[in-house]
Amino acid sequence: MAKDTVRYPDDVVDAIDALVEDGMFESKSEFYRFSAEYVLTLINTDHEPETFNFDEIKAELNIDENAYGELGADGGTFFLDAVITVRKHGLRGNYEAAERFIDTHYEPSDQECLILEELLGTYRHATDGSSA
Repeated sequence: MAKDTVRYPDDVVDAIDALVEDGMFESKSEFYRFSAEYVLTLINTDHEPETFNFDEIKAELNIDENAYGELGADGGTFFLDAVITVRKHGLRGNYEAAERFIDTHYEPSDQECLILEELLGTYRHATDGSSA
């Protein structure tokens, strides 16, 4: 299993720490592995999660995927549209625009917000030469 180092905003780390303290996740590593795999399953329907107990964690979180069912202009969900928007900004190095988009559309403690911030972080670290 590969090991990557990623830096997150303090507020994101605090929110994740709170989830671990509340027992929602066994560790921060479990949160990071699950959230990355979950985003991949949203983006790529062919992705098969390799995270240990992925389905059990997802069931325990009681994620109502229908709650995120607002359709975007192209028939996708608003969250998928948000992922695409953040990705486009990230690829172009427009990190502030991506942050504004996230801040405008999501509350800081929303699950989708945390996932989008993590996604944005991968683009920042890919361009600054650090391990992502």
